[in-house]
Amino acid sequence: MPAAQTVSRIPLRTWPLAASLLVALAAPAFFVLLTPWLGWSLLAAGLVAAWWADRRQPRDASLLRDLSLISVGMLIVSAIPLAAELDDAAMVRFTLALGGAVAVPYAVSRFVYRDRAIRFPWRGGGRWSRFQWVWLVAVIVLGWLILPFYFISSGVYQNWPVVDTPDLIARLFIGVGAVGIWDELFFICTVFALLRRHLPDPAANVVQAIVFVSFLWELGYRAWGPVLTIPFALLQGYIFLRTRSLAYVVTVHLLFDAVVFGVLVHAHNPGLVDGLFLL
Repeated sequence: MPAAQTVSRIPLRTWPLAASLLVALAAPAFFVLLTPWLGWSLLAAGLVAAWWADRRQPRDASLLRDLSLISVGMLIVSAIPLAAELDDAAMVRFTLALGGAVAVPYAVSRFVYRDRAIRFPWRGGGRWSRFQWVWLVAVIVLGWLILPFYFISSGVYQNWPVVDTPDLIARLFIGVGAVGIWDELFFICTVFALLRRHLPDPAANVVQAIVFVSFLWELGYRAWGPVLTIPFALLQGYIFLRTRSLAYVVTVHLLFDAVVFGVLVHAHNPGLVDGLFLL
């Protein structure tokens, strides 16, 4: 991979870490426990802790402002049920909520706070290295080996609707891809980018992974899904740091999701693509 993005030299401090963790822990409250009052309480506690951290040690970037942007995005996402559905109303609902969760924090950061904390560096570090191309192939192979066993043996494929017509299969393809792109726009380019202004990179990556994995849980990656989604979330953050390229992390995610799509079609239509997977 190309030279790493400028490494965060920010020391690990108690109050910024505590505030960030409180805000991040609202995600499992919203998306795993499905307990909105607990999520609201954790967000409020995190913002109070951020206000106190800013008072104790003023810095160029306000922790309260940055965590408020993350909180707004999470609140917008939590306003809708995340169960995978493919009807027109559900697709409009997802588009508005997920789109708003990226657009609103970006607009507030850019036009209200007058900073450029949230960016979407499409090309980033320039041309992809040989290792990056090899990793793309590895993603497909690993997905092909692991995902059919996970979805089918655990039964979690049933968290997605039956897709047994060309129209539903097309809708599933669009939905899986669109959510995969959104994951990188929100969790990496918004949550992770904002956390890096206040935490060392490893700590910021772990905190963003809490939010990332919680969202994926409600979306349907349950049972022993976190065994897969936790490393995936951490790896996506690491890859973004190394490549500085939104295009690359999106490509990785979409290749993985292409296998997810194929497995879901296979699981709901036994015999349709039996020769494609081992299960």
